Amino acid sequence: MNKKVERGRSTREQLVAIATRLFAARGYEGASIEAVLQESGLSRGALYHHFVSKEALFDAVLEHVEAGIAEKTLTASRAHTDPVEALRAGCLAWVRLAGDPLVQRIVLLDAPAVLGWERWRAIEERYGFGLLKAALRPIAEQGRLPAELVEPFAHMILAAMNETALLIVRAEDGAAATREAEVAVSELLQRLLVPAP
Repeated sequence: MNKKVERGRSTREQLVAIATRLFAARGYEGASIEAVLQESGLSRGALYHHFVSKEALFDAVLEHVEAGIAEKTLTASRAHTDPVEALRAGCLAWVRLAGDPLVQRIVLLDAPAVLGWERWRAIEERYGFGLLKAALRPIAEQGRLPAELVEPFAHMILAAMNETALLIVRAEDGAAATREAEVAVSELLQRLLVPAP
């Protein structure tokens, strides 16, 4: 039984990895189930055993990509003991990740359109938005932000970060836009989260 479960998990991971590459390269509309099947060597029945639709496969891909983003932003923030510096480092990691074509296509462009705002936000709540709220709590504990404003500040910072990421996506010179965004994000957080007197 354990071998069967492990085989199933391995097949699912293989499908998500292949679909991630295809969705990133071709977009949701351009990546077909047939292409996933051809690359995986699996039957349609095997794919539909794990994912009931192309949308469900995309949902799993988004979860996978968001988990990777969360891991990278957490790694960047853990290098700092000051909670504001940790938040800044995590936000700057996100700005840099926004330059990655895979992140751009799957997270920023296709996810809201394919899954709808509510599902996209539910996934975001478990990853980026959830991490942002968690990062703001110790800042509030230091008196650098009223505790009752953690939730609205998290929404505002998330909106600013996502808009900044979209600026990078749309920029003709992504590297220059990323550098400018890094400066702007640092400046925003410095002004927003003023140390307690």
